[in-house]
Amino acid sequence: MYLSDLHIHSRFSRATSKEGDPEHLELMARKKGLHIIGTGDFTHPAWREELKEKLTPAEDGLYKLKEEYRIQDPAVPDFMEPRFAVTGEISSIYKKNGKVRKVHSLLLLPGLEEAELLSRKLETIGNIHSDGRPILGLDCKDLLEIMLELVPHGIFVPAHIWTPHFAMFGAFSGFDSVEECFGDLKDHIHAVETGLSSDPPMNWRVSDLDGLQLISNSDAHSPAKLGREANLMEIEMSYAGLEKAIQTGDGLAGTIEFFPEEGKYHYDGHRKCHMCLSPAQTKAYGGICPVCGKKITIGVEHRVEALADRPAGYVPENAKPFESLVPLPELIGAATGRSAASAGVQREYEKLIGSLAPEFEILRKVPIEDIRAKAGYFIAEGIQRLREGKVERHPGFDGEYGTIQLFKPYELEDTEGQLNFFENLGLKIAETLEAAGTLEIQKETAGLKQSEENGTRQPEAAKNVSGAEREKAEIQNTQTQRASHPMELQLNEKQKEAVEALDPAVAVIAGPGTGKTGTLVSRIRYLIERRKVKPSEITAVTFTNKAALEIKERLKIQLGQSRSLRQLQAGTFHSICLEFLQSQGRTFTLADQMQTADLAKKVMKAYGMKGSVSQFLNQVSLRKTGQDADRHTFIPEGAFADYEAMLKEKNALDFDDLLLETLGILTEKAEVKADKKAELPAFHYLLIDEFQDINPLQYQLIRQWSRYAREIFVIGDPDQAIYGFRGSDAACFEKLKQDEPRLKTIRLTENYRSSGRIVKTALRLISHNPGEARQLQALGEEGEKIRLVYCGSELSEAIFAAKEINRQVGGIDMLDTETGFAKETERKQKSFSDIGILYRTHAQEKLLEKCLRQEGIPYVVAGREEFLLEPKVRGTVCFFRSLLDEEDLLSRQTALQLLWDLPENQLTAEIYDTMKEKYQPMLKRTRPAKLLDTWCADMNLKENRSMENLSHMAVLSKNMKEFLDSLSLGTEGDLYRCGGKSYTADAVTLMTLHGAKGLEFPFVILCGAEEGTLPLEAKDGTCEEEEERRLFFVGITRAKEELVITWRKEPSRFLEE
Repeated sequence: MYLSDLHIHSRFSRATSKEGDPEHLELMARKKGLHIIGTGDFTHPAWREELKEKLTPAEDGLYKLKEEYRIQDPAVPDFMEPRFAVTGEISSIYKKNGKVRKVHSLLLLPGLEEAELLSRKLETIGNIHSDGRPILGLDCKDLLEIMLELVPHGIFVPAHIWTPHFAMFGAFSGFDSVEECFGDLKDHIHAVETGLSSDPPMNWRVSDLDGLQLISNSDAHSPAKLGREANLMEIEMSYAGLEKAIQTGDGLAGTIEFFPEEGKYHYDGHRKCHMCLSPAQTKAYGGICPVCGKKITIGVEHRVEALADRPAGYVPENAKPFESLVPLPELIGAATGRSAASAGVQREYEKLIGSLAPEFEILRKVPIEDIRAKAGYFIAEGIQRLREGKVERHPGFDGEYGTIQLFKPYELEDTEGQLNFFENLGLKIAETLEAAGTLEIQKETAGLKQSEENGTRQPEAAKNVSGAEREKAEIQNTQTQRASHPMELQLNEKQKEAVEALDPAVAVIAGPGTGKTGTLVSRIRYLIERRKVKPSEITAVTFTNKAALEIKERLKIQLGQSRSLRQLQAGTFHSICLEFLQSQGRTFTLADQMQTADLAKKVMKAYGMKGSVSQFLNQVSLRKTGQDADRHTFIPEGAFADYEAMLKEKNALDFDDLLLETLGILTEKAEVKADKKAELPAFHYLLIDEFQDINPLQYQLIRQWSRYAREIFVIGDPDQAIYGFRGSDAACFEKLKQDEPRLKTIRLTENYRSSGRIVKTALRLISHNPGEARQLQALGEEGEKIRLVYCGSELSEAIFAAKEINRQVGGIDMLDTETGFAKETERKQKSFSDIGILYRTHAQEKLLEKCLRQEGIPYVVAGREEFLLEPKVRGTVCFFRSLLDEEDLLSRQTALQLLWDLPENQLTAEIYDTMKEKYQPMLKRTRPAKLLDTWCADMNLKENRSMENLSHMAVLSKNMKEFLDSLSLGTEGDLYRCGGKSYTADAVTLMTLHGAKGLEFPFVILCGAEEGTLPLEAKDGTCEEEEERRLFFVGITRAKEELVITWRKEPSRFLEE
């Protein structure tokens, strides 16, 4: 008979003992009498390397410790050689069927080679380096499928299935059946781990577990905790024997159990209120704590009652036997009234296992007379009672371990028969009686709090803008990557007026959260359905490709797919102008900043100009769009002319040229009398989104398009004009009113997005800008307090953000439940995708990313980041563009220069052709991320961080053309980069305030609200205060339910407003 404990952790997991190494684990296995133990944490690269160094193969699929690493201990039998099986635990946090799921899974593998293979795959999905138990945004079903594909003989076991926060049947984030969790793969689940808070009889009551083997393990975070639970196995000593026992039950002889009442979550209750409740009592109290009035934490017993379809006491025919034990040190401590961890108890423990047998033998088999002779009456009596089940149980609840009482205090008053045990311990008898009678269960170490020494404040230390209880509304919208409302929009009075207006010119001023996108879509729908306007006569101009796509998708759902609907034109100014120029027979290369950067460098060098390439190109853009250039970075006339000449030589147009060329053609048509009758039917009904952000050139385009329009409809909010540096003007509505005397103006003032407190705070802020009194009414509840959090440093701010996200999702680790993250059960837990982190500039995101990676939090970064201008990135992008368009000479030349630092000649032509021959056939059949990985290997760029980021962006595209088009035409709100090599929809979003425009999140952290950053100051200390205030206003109004604002140095002047 072999004893196995297969679910343990190494020192590479969070909050584990430093002694969690192979030699100490092997030593403790000998002390306990365990024959097979898991390695734990096979996914961690450093742990795998240590295992390879210190273990040597034994029987098939099992390992043993190398002789040179064995710790010699005279109290421990040296003849026993425990085996190691390769095991690990994966924490999955993901959204399924509208709920956040947090499930832990135990995996057993046939060897370290298989562990390496599976880990390499998992590394492409998430961070496996920071925690031995990695947190992945991966559906358990998908994890099972990956394991079955890569390691067919792997064993997949749902771990501690009843743990409330992190388990398949967990009350807070689990499922109600095996099938709900694993779907059509449920037949590949052959066993479940019952966990410390349940025993086999509790599981027998749930018929959904019929046919599954019940196994038990310790989930030890230190060697001392090994064997809290274990499995009895009559098998051949091999991985195949293990597999057969766990998958079929053949050879699984039973289990050794913790008393389930000792588990931290056995009963219901509130630890802070000292309320331990049975399920029946919880129901009687309506699930509300009678002390504090908050929701009671539901325990395992309650959850079992909810899923059970059999009465208590039911025993299936094929039930395996089990034994309930407590660790020997705990028993010695209970018998002597001392702490289990005390030096005296440890000495007695070492003496007993050295003179009698390993711990499990003592607890289960050694004759009581032999124990009494060595240990005295009370210890022997305690073991006798334990074997007979004569114990008093005090259930654990709400994270508090339960206790098992073997003796009443009065029983220990008579110490006769205890031999000289107390003298052996060097203790006086009187000193032992004070704490006697209760069996102490030591708690695992909880997650560490951030120290004030590094400037980090705890969440509870945050200041509040105002008071009131938390709103308890259900979060219905969990897709926070776009601001969406029900497709069958229930229009309010003003929205309906805007949608049905027949005026030739309509301007809708739509404050944040007032249903701007829904109103715009409903307007188009009204034109098509009620007024029978052909979709081919409608053009909707948006500021992001994502917004255009959303309009099309909403209409497709509401109106159904039809060929005519596809003729509706929806896109950005640039995409519409590009299509128009191509329809006019113009052929050219579209040059974005990645291509024009080198042209700018050449001009700047020739003229001895200082400053950055971005500043130069921005000044070129200001000049082309008819705006005043910045006096600090003004470019000479000759420099501008030379730049334009270079573009012309390459037959290239930059993005401003797209608009200028289109405007030129339209103006020419308007001036030719014969062409005045020639219509552009696509612009008969012209709709402009985010009107407040247009620049003078775009306004001129709108005026030209409106020559062909029967109706023009613009929508936006002057208080959200945040692109002044590109020439946008909050007064554009007034200008339109001057140009369109018949303009009808409608205001949307009912906010459906944010809580009352958020709306009131935003209004107070924006009212400091000039203009008439703002009107915005929150239709939701008053909501949660806005929190202002001071952080002592940039690192402290990033750590706070990561810990706060952890708290909002209810903890991402079981240890987090001990620090209080998951204890506020009256709070609706967020999913990762419910959370947005906003900041003023991309420079603020680096530490945030680092801390999120460290915590294992999945995330995506939005926006056009600086790494896209790195030479190797630009060269790579230009190379693949040249493969897609052989006429794109500018991209070819740029690639040759940046990748090989060579001018175009015969030699470089050969190099280029060689790479072209390899990669051109791969463009259509290979996904861009994989293509870039191959490219980086060939070009020796695998260690290039910027190229790694580019690859993480490519994950989101289906093919290289789509990816390159997104880089060219994508705006700040269109571009996203994954935090790793794979994409998960349930991820935190990091973005600048500019990129957040048009989005909404139930929970927002707005970082860096301090002087110099928000408002952002120029080098001379000046700032565009009104625009910066509008930007802050945009950030605040992205939050639906909760808002946290942080700062590090001097708080922003806006916080005082």
